[in-house]
Amino acid sequence: MEWIDGQSSNIARFAYDEDREVLIVEFNSGATYEYFDITQNVFESMKAASSRGGFLAHEIKGRYRYARA
Repeated sequence: MEWIDGQSSNIARFAYDEDREVLIVEFNSGATYEYFDITQNVFESMKAASSRGGFLAHEIKGRYRYARA
């Protein structure tokens, strides 16, 4: 699993566990959350987004189950 720089005022870094289909997001606050049932396509879209924080807010939060890690 490879960590990717969040390039965001809110996201420090994120990674994707392909086997579990889990997006792991570490926020600048230090909190880490796991978002479940994330497809590879959604992960690739987040990587390509011009605003990764905006993508998380609009495309993932409220649409996928999550838990604090």
